[in-house]
Amino acid sequence: MSEITVLLENTKPEQSDFETEHGLSFYVETAQSKFIFDCGHTNLAWKNAKMLNVDLSAVNFVVLSHSHYDHAGGFPSLLKFVVPKIIYTGQNFWREKFSIDEENFLYKGCGFTKKNLFDWKIQQKICNDILRLDNDSWLVGNILKRYEFETIPKKFVFGKNKIADDFSDEIILILREDDGVAIITGCAHRGILNIAATVKERLKLPIKSIIGGIHLKGAASERIDKTFSELKNFGVKKFFLCHCSGLEKHKIMTGSKIKIE
Repeated sequence: MSEITVLLENTKPEQSDFETEHGLSFYVETAQSKFIFDCGHTNLAWKNAKMLNVDLSAVNFVVLSHSHYDHAGGFPSLLKFVVPKIIYTGQNFWREKFSIDEENFLYKGCGFTKKNLFDWKIQQKICNDILRLDNDSWLVGNILKRYEFETIPKKFVFGKNKIADDFSDEIILILREDDGVAIITGCAHRGILNIAATVKERLKLPIKSIIGGIHLKGAASERIDKTFSELKNFGVKKFFLCHCSGLEKHKIMTGSKIKIE
């Protein structure tokens, strides 16, 4: 059995003392490991961790789903509580990311560098296709393009020449669930169906649950309906969605706990 605690997402239950921001951070426990999946933007995830009685000093490693500020920016502030030996990222993590806002380019990157990791004595391990973390968890990268309608907004660019971002740095966490797996995403910029198809192709296991952000905020109802129809064809029964998903029906909030058995 594994358990996910939502340390941070955009919203919180009414009357709670949790702090929120536009960002995402999960604390994940498997039978063998305790780790952080994404770190939010600032240090708010770690403040919430204290209220949730999560012992950050027990963290074995950190997984960063991609290098956008709202998922990776909080990593340096985590070092006040624990210095993990390893962070796992996808390829091209160090590309400088921007978004176009009214013809201005706004920096949206993680805010730290490869040299910072060296100075902190933290090893970076890169997931290209599939990488096993322990007996119950894997990372999957290099998400294949199978569904052409899952497009990436043109506002996302990277580098000095402001090239359209293909989010090749995006990686997905997979947790064992019964005779299948649960998919845990940061934002699913590459497309949740492309992700599901890639996971099914690589692991050859049924997909039981989708957890995290799936970037459908503002999407047309036709795309949303088609997405959920296809996910159900994959066999997905449970959805626990937050952050950039834009869907209230399956919403989880800061402080939520999800058991995966």
